[in-house]
Amino acid sequence: MTLEDQLIFLFSALGGVNGLFLSVYFAFFTKQKNETTYFLSALLLVISIRVTKSAFFAFYDNISEDFIQIGLLACLLIGPFLYLHVRSTTEKIYSKWNWLIHILPIIVAMGFIVFFYPYNQNRGMWRWGWRLSFANGLYIIWYSYTLYSAYLARTSFKNVFSRNRKASNRDIWLVNIILGVLLVAIAYFTTSYTSYIVGALSFSFIFYISILLWVFRKGAVSVFFEQQEKYASKLIAPEESDVIASKLEEFFRKQEPYKNPDLKLADVAEQIDIVPNYLSQFLNDNLDKSFSSYVNEYRVRAAEEMLRNNKLLTLEAIGNECGFKSNSTFYSAFKKVKGVTPGEFKKKLT
Repeated sequence: MTLEDQLIFLFSALGGVNGLFLSVYFAFFTKQKNETTYFLSALLLVISIRVTKSAFFAFYDNISEDFIQIGLLACLLIGPFLYLHVRSTTEKIYSKWNWLIHILPIIVAMGFIVFFYPYNQNRGMWRWGWRLSFANGLYIIWYSYTLYSAYLARTSFKNVFSRNRKASNRDIWLVNIILGVLLVAIAYFTTSYTSYIVGALSFSFIFYISILLWVFRKGAVSVFFEQQEKYASKLIAPEESDVIASKLEEFFRKQEPYKNPDLKLADVAEQIDIVPNYLSQFLNDNLDKSFSSYVNEYRVRAAEEMLRNNKLLTLEAIGNECGFKSNSTFYSAFKKVKGVTPGEFKKKLT
């Protein structure tokens, strides 16, 4: 390999390797783990596998055919994981297991292809061309999901490219990642007119430009999902707020999560399939309550019921049973809601 080839290989392979490191980071080490970060991790993983395979295939003749097949199959999941990442970012209320509809059939199809049409025995079927081939299907799925992702993020595109709108960090990120994935797809699609290594090089270029974009914009690499932007202080539309209120009330009534003294907003949001920031916005703006106030109301209601019907338990035991960590928080919360302390309330019952 010439020095020029070595530099090209290094630059293209580094993009894939760094993508793998970031994939691991978002999956296991990021502070705020949620569907958005997991889908981004998966997206970076499959793109990095595809890019790393391309870099080695372009410069090393003895690369494993199994690795080539894995790299090609990874393309099937790029579009779906991009779509799932964008959807989990743009949708406030979502179905928790809906992502399986997009991933499971593809994984089953991948297993079928590997078993019946392995790359080492059917190379012609893995090449792009006008005839029927797996490569055609790969790009159709990749482009279809990418274009639909762009449709989901159409508001972000308008905010970024319109002079009369202000783009948020989230808008810039979504436009950046969608266009980046689209450009990589185009680069691979046009390799017959350019060079096979262009696809890998394009990802590395976009990868480093993306990092620089956030470094210069924020002073440090701080992506929007790592530290979510403050939501706009406005009421959620009645149709959506009614859905949230119904889910929340049913969950608290049937499951009684308030009895857990360490209950967190993120835990409740996960159980009712709502983005945590959106639930916080609903509580603060639509109900004019904090999360702790909302939970304490249920705790006080349960404590009131026990004070009326249970003569054996002490006030401290009732507070603990209803989810209060200490007597002081029990007394202050009860007085805030009922206007009297638990002891005073109990005396009135006698």
